[in-house]
Amino acid sequence: MIEISLGKLMLLALIALIVLGPEKLPQAARTAGALVRRLRQGWDSVRAEVERELEIEDLKRTAREAAARAEAMQAEMNKAARETREHVAGAATEVRDSVADVQKDLLQADAPKETPHGNA
Repeated sequence: MIEISLGKLMLLALIALIVLGPEKLPQAARTAGALVRRLRQGWDSVRAEVERELEIEDLKRTAREAAARAEAMQAEMNKAARETREHVAGAATEVRDSVADVQKDLLQADAPKETPHGNA
């Protein structure tokens, strides 16, 4: 705020004593003190409000960053799930084809064999 050195303060006190006189000086000092106190309280109130607003903005920014990270993780998880489904579907198709081949081979092995002369 305003910086007043001891020399400046003494000069102000001397001027106030000359201008106001010794009878009115104590009342003027109390009034000046009350005014300075109200100014400081107002300044502290404004500063506290600005700090609260800055904290709110910081929290909002942090929340936006967390939401963005969550969305990125969800997209990554969806991609991994899609790739896993594709791999499982491919493996299931291979197993189904293998089972069909085995069944076909078994049916051919169980079929009666024909003799070259017609009768067995």
